[in-house]
Amino acid sequence: MWEPEKQTTKFYVLGGVIAFTLALHYGLIVEPLFGHVHWIHAIHGRFCYIPIVIAAAWFGLRGGLYAALFISVAVLPYIFTTGLEVHALADELTEIIFYFAIALLSGGLIEREFRSRKKAEDMRLQLERSHKMSLVGQIAAGMAHEIKNPLASIKGAVEILCEDGTSEEDKAEFQAIVLKEVKRINASVTDFLEFARPSETTLAVLNLADVVRSSLKQIQPQALRRDIRIISHVEDPVIVMADEEKIHQVMLNLLLNAVDASPDESNVTISLGTEESDARITIEDSGNGISEENVSKIFEPFFTTKSTGTGLGLAIAKSIVERHKGCIKLENNTSRGARAEIKLPLTVVGVPV
Repeated sequence: MWEPEKQTTKFYVLGGVIAFTLALHYGLIVEPLFGHVHWIHAIHGRFCYIPIVIAAAWFGLRGGLYAALFISVAVLPYIFTTGLEVHALADELTEIIFYFAIALLSGGLIEREFRSRKKAEDMRLQLERSHKMSLVGQIAAGMAHEIKNPLASIKGAVEILCEDGTSEEDKAEFQAIVLKEVKRINASVTDFLEFARPSETTLAVLNLADVVRSSLKQIQPQALRRDIRIISHVEDPVIVMADEEKIHQVMLNLLLNAVDASPDESNVTISLGTEESDARITIEDSGNGISEENVSKIFEPFFTTKSTGTGLGLAIAKSIVERHKGCIKLENNTSRGARAEIKLPLTVVGVPV
């Protein structure tokens, strides 16, 4: 099998080019047809620059010098056995000097380029390591913050539960607190794990209308408690290739954000339709919108304007949508509130458009 990047392949190609140029130099290809013509022979000699430059490009300065040395040794029999005149002999020996000059020049430039690339790659890897260490620090700090407060509540509740004088009514109340805070810790840990090591995305034919209706049904109790009206405009069917669980997670996250951002007795609007080759979902709230300084940070990990939460919800949502080859954006409405928009590639009979 032809593998151009393998060293042995490069050696074979370089050997073939050297053999061809030497054959030209010795007149084995052109001269049987046209006879010996000096200017043609001069052109033949220049062809020997080609394998030298190739060797320098592939193997650096040493490669260029070795190729120049090999070609020089190979042309010596021609120089000293063909009875060349003095000026022709001088030309040939000068040509050999040029072989090494070309090798030094091209090899030196290539070596410098190699060093520059290696330095740039080392810097990139160092920046990646620094970024990863910074991210690990943020994760650790975020995890500690999100777990510390629930643990303090659990500790206080357990201490009260262990007191002999605690009434049954108080015990039930503090047991509920313990359960609530344990669920909160579990949700935080789940978010951290999903962000740090996303689970595998399993694609299947999916009707987005079903996911939207399921998400609306799940979010309805939170909306009703604050008299928030959910207005939906859902086209059915809208077929995509997607992981139902992950898209459902994105929908719940965006709907919860919209409900949280909206004041009591207001509206949240969700629309599902198609646009050219994409499925398009929009969720609009009735809140105060996104402040100008926060627009560029909205999808950053650990960024949140809420008093609770990990700040990973939108970062995870963006990652999920992008793994589905879609896009997500969050921007202010022209009138009031913010609007989230998701686009996913449509599918026809199980084949993406």
